[in-house]
Amino acid sequence: MSEDYTVPSQTSIGHVHLKVSDLQRSLDFYCGLLGFEITTTYGDGAAFISAGGYHHHIGLNTWHSKDGPPAPKNSAGLFHTAIRYPDRKDLAEILQRLLDEEYPLTGTSDHGVSEALYLDDPDNNGVELYWDRPKEQWPHHEDGSINMYTRPLDIEDLLTEGK
Repeated sequence: MSEDYTVPSQTSIGHVHLKVSDLQRSLDFYCGLLGFEITTTYGDGAAFISAGGYHHHIGLNTWHSKDGPPAPKNSAGLFHTAIRYPDRKDLAEILQRLLDEEYPLTGTSDHGVSEALYLDDPDNNGVELYWDRPKEQWPHHEDGSINMYTRPLDIEDLLTEGK
């Protein structure tokens, strides 16, 4: 590559498209539990879902994966899909919903720049639900670089935010 290139700062990740084994089971998780809305479907093999009426944040399809097994954990591929909530109160509300529904979490973390909940969808695809702290609150190293870390999340404190 001949020239250095930097992606424009306003660039964002638009959507993720997941291969799933059972479309309805995935819709039950992403729409029924997490609250996304279906924007459109393609026959009985794909659905597109969003938050707030966007064309789609998540695509789900069974085109090459219907009734298939989950991808092996120890192979290359997607580690997790990260879903960013607007603020801490919203993260607290989805945490309470997951607890009320007894949906298992695989972990929780305070990363300094964000607070996160981790779980698996029905096909064992990793899902991170998180909120970003305001940029001015992000911790930094002495050299000015961002100090992202993984520490225990204070779940009780987070839950008080939702009340």
